[in-house]
Order: sequence, then structure tokens, then C-alpha cells
Amino acid sequence: MKKIIKLLCLASLLPATLMAQPSFPSKPITLLVGSAPGGSNDIFARTIGKHMQDVLGVSVVVENKPASGGVLANTLVAKAPADGYTLVVLSSTFTTGAAVRNNLQYDAVKSFAPVSMLAKGPLLITVGNNTPFKTLPELVTFAKANPGKLNFGTSGVGSINQFASEIFSDVAKIKMTHVPYKGMGPAVNDLMSGQIDMIIASAPSLLNHVNNEKIRGLAVTTAKRSEIAPKIPALGEYGYSAGAVDLWWGVLAPAGTPENVVQKLNTTINKIIGSDDMKAFFLKQGASPVAMSPTEFSQYISNELARWKRVAAAANIQAE
Repeated sequence: MKKIIKLLCLASLLPATLMAQPSFPSKPITLLVGSAPGGSNDIFARTIGKHMQDVLGVSVVVENKPASGGVLANTLVAKAPADGYTLVVLSSTFTTGAAVRNNLQYDAVKSFAPVSMLAKGPLLITVGNNTPFKTLPELVTFAKANPGKLNFGTSGVGSINQFASEIFSDVAKIKMTHVPYKGMGPAVNDLMSGQIDMIIASAPSLLNHVNNEKIRGLAVTTAKRSEIAPKIPALGEYGYSAGAVDLWWGVLAPAGTPENVVQKLNTTINKIIGSDDMKAFFLKQGASPVAMSPTEFSQYISNELARWKRVAAAANIQAE
């Protein structure tokens, strides 16, 4: 009887205990960024973080961990407590890197709880002014007649730039020579000076140079024209929709983060990016806001990873 009474007393205290637990969030949230200040990941993190503070009523701190193409930040979040207070803001490099690296301390799918996509943006297919190509078909015709003669620059082996270039080569049935750089800046400089022929890279990296007529924009890597660069034809207009590639940015939490916490973060972020002000902000950065549920974002990441693994195998892309 005493044992039963004790159990009943404990049961009566349970609701009060649950009510005493603080609701999420009750302390500062940290957003990790795997790149140096000033890049798109950092800019997006700081802007989203500021709005999250206003909505959630707690401090949101951005910490930069620029090492190994974002791997350090990803690893730290994968190993962080699964409570929603440590998140990572990342981009397409998360999946391209995971497609070619075998020594990661995390699994790109199993180690994270996708929270929300933030935005997507096209890449631009550009050529130097020294080249004779005014349209994408002209480039393809030359490349088919001269296999390997054209070269393309990227920000490194396994980068989204290389993957997009390899996909384009495959759908257009051409062969070009890869010239990897340590960053997009030097590659763009060499494109403008005529040292390389072509670059496929993000709108923030190239669009100003296209608008200033320092290089030529032949296409955007989307099936339809993009509001980011409405005057530039899309790959789909030339019958190359299968080569469409989007840059994307999003937020991940550690695997095991409670579903209600993930959902609250998702609802908060989707509300933030849905405003007209944020749409204008993203447009200036060469992107458009995209709202997804955690389930949709999780499936998107899985699909991206599978696609890049197929491309890496077909093009023999290996991590340096």
C-alpha cells in the first residue's frame, strides 16, 4: 500500500515538473558558419540570426569556423547536444563535399536534422570576352569539334562549380579541361584576362562582371529564366534542362533534436524569409527565398547527395 501511495504521489507531481521545464528557446542560439565573414553563408546567417532574435526573444550568435570547406562547422554541429541551440548555416558545398570525401566525421544524412532551406539561386555560365562565343550553342558547337580544347575554371576540386560544369558537359555531350583554383576570385580574374575560357559560378561571383561587360553571360543553370538575371537565357531554353543546377542555402541541427524544436525553428525561419523585405535582400545576393518543411528539406538533401555521387563517379571527381 505504501508503495502504491508513493507512486501516486510521484504521478501527481509529474505535470508540475513538465510545466516547470523551460520552453524552447530559453537561452542563446548559436549559428555556426563554415566560412570566413563576408561570404554568402555568413551574410545569410547574420541576417537570419538578427530576425530570429526579434521573433524568438533570445540572442542569436554567429560563429565563423572557416576550415576544410565547412567541414569543421558541420562536425561541431553533428557532435553538439541535440537541443536546438547549436545550428549550422550551410550551402550546396555540404552535399558536393560529402559526395567525394570518405574521411568525414559525420554522415551528411544521418548526423543532422534538417531545419529549413533558406534560399536558392542559379549559377551563371560565362565566357571571357576574348572568346568568339556570343551564345551557348556557339560554345557547344566549338567544343564538340575540338574535344578538350576549351577549359573551365572552378574554385577547387569537388566544388559546386566543378560539379555544375561536369553536368553541363555531360548533357551537352562535350569534353572540356578542368582548371581548379584555390577560390573563385583568382579564377574570375583569369577569365577576364583571357587565361581560361569559361566559368560556371554563382550570380554574386559573376553577375556584376557580366553587367559591366567584362565577361559574357551565356546562360543560367536553370530550366527557366531566373529573376536574378532575367536577360540571360536558361539552360532549358536550349534543351539542357537535365543539366539544371541550383545553389542552395539552409539550416541544420544535430540529429536527435526534438521534433517540436525543429518545427518551431522551421516555422520561425519560414516566416522570416517570407517577408517582402527578405525577398528583396535575397535578390540582391543573387538568390530567392524558398520555404520547405523539415521533411521536404531532408528529402532534398538526400536527393542532392545521391545526384552528386553519381556525377562524381561518372566524371571521376575525387577529393584532393
